[in-house]
Amino acid sequence: MVRIQRRKLLASCLCVTATVFLLVTLQVVVELGKFEGKMFKNSNLKDGHAQMEEEPIHLHPFLKREGLTLNRKKTLAADSYPIMLWWSPLTGETGRLGQCGADTCFFTINRTYLHHHRTKAFLFYGTDFNIDSLPLPRKAHHDWALFHEESPKNNYKLFHQPVITLFNYTATFSRHSHLPLTTQYLEGTEVLKSLRYLVPLQSKNYLRKRLAPLVYVQSDCDPPSDRDSYVRELMTYIEVDSYGECLRNKALPQQLNGPASMDAGDFYRILAQYKFILAFENAVCDDYITEKFWRPLKLGVVPVYYGSPSIADWLPSNRSAILVSEFSHPRELASYIRQLDHDDRLYQAYIEWKLKGEISNQRLLTALRERKWGVQDIKQDNYIDAFECMVCTKVWDNIRLQEKGLPLKRWKADITHLSCPEPTEFAFSPLAPRRSSLREMWIPSFQQSKKEAQALRGDISPVNVM
Repeated sequence: MVRIQRRKLLASCLCVTATVFLLVTLQVVVELGKFEGKMFKNSNLKDGHAQMEEEPIHLHPFLKREGLTLNRKKTLAADSYPIMLWWSPLTGETGRLGQCGADTCFFTINRTYLHHHRTKAFLFYGTDFNIDSLPLPRKAHHDWALFHEESPKNNYKLFHQPVITLFNYTATFSRHSHLPLTTQYLEGTEVLKSLRYLVPLQSKNYLRKRLAPLVYVQSDCDPPSDRDSYVRELMTYIEVDSYGECLRNKALPQQLNGPASMDAGDFYRILAQYKFILAFENAVCDDYITEKFWRPLKLGVVPVYYGSPSIADWLPSNRSAILVSEFSHPRELASYIRQLDHDDRLYQAYIEWKLKGEISNQRLLTALRERKWGVQDIKQDNYIDAFECMVCTKVWDNIRLQEKGLPLKRWKADITHLSCPEPTEFAFSPLAPRRSSLREMWIPSFQQSKKEAQALRGDISPVNVM
């Protein structure tokens, strides 16, 4: 009995000892956590940086330490390098050091850097350029840079002289831009020369028993170019297979319905069976050339092109596309296509360049060779990186000139950097159905944007315009 009581007493002592040990250990851990929190806070204050929004130190201490470290690095970077502020964000990055050759810049979308002494340039994404939200008043040392590769219809304000000349640097589809993006939809010469999807002419002639000579694939209906009106009129003179939402008379396989399939191999193989593709842009602007033009050339199909008035400057060879602008009426174009459709020798002349793998256009070859960015090429920078580095390098060039006491170099865009006329509509006959989208939306939108552009320039003091 005595032995049992001794065992109970010993067990009780062990329990008490264990409890005391756990309490002491817990207290030590808490005190160490407090001490660590004070150390982090003090180190931030020593560096002269504001502390991040306070959270309980004991909650996710590793994540908080990492956040503090990243925040400190960003702050130090902003204090050491020129700041490039994306005012209308394209990248979504809150802070990043970008290396551009020997030059380094800090890129951010954080607008709190608006008045930072090292902010040198504001970067704008054209589609989201908003005249009601600009970094004004504009300071003399602030450069403005525009990146706009998309359709003109996304933001007409940029295409007027009062607005485009607000920018120091541009990256647009115009060859006259500081960073031309004219060939943004073309990977290189090899895809043009490739015979991967080419269907022999003999096979195309056989397929003509069930296919029209022309194919049209568009789902953005009634755009500013009024292309659907032209194609609708053309359809009264020649057969056209139309697969898209616009003027559709033929269905694609179910698995190819949707925008994601437009670059699918199966979709390419369907288009490659045709002799001609109607390649109509959604807007008519110099050098605005999209995949609608390059795709048929890749596939070995003759593009019937309407869009950029300067398209002849970008053809792989003198006889590689049929230009709608050379025909006074869709009736004449239809007659010419029928002629080529029935004469193999005449048709073959339009694809001879591809069969031989010969691109004779030196302007096109030079543009592809000299551009500082790639398309779907992991070995090269993309055009956004190239744009950021162009601005970064030019800012550094002026910093170095300033350090030497030399005059700064001023860059300025002009109207050729984005050139688009007011949209116009086709009028073939009084009996033709009239579409109202141009009259009710696109033309008024263009005219209104012109007024807004003039008003904006009036609101910005000439002193602050570079």
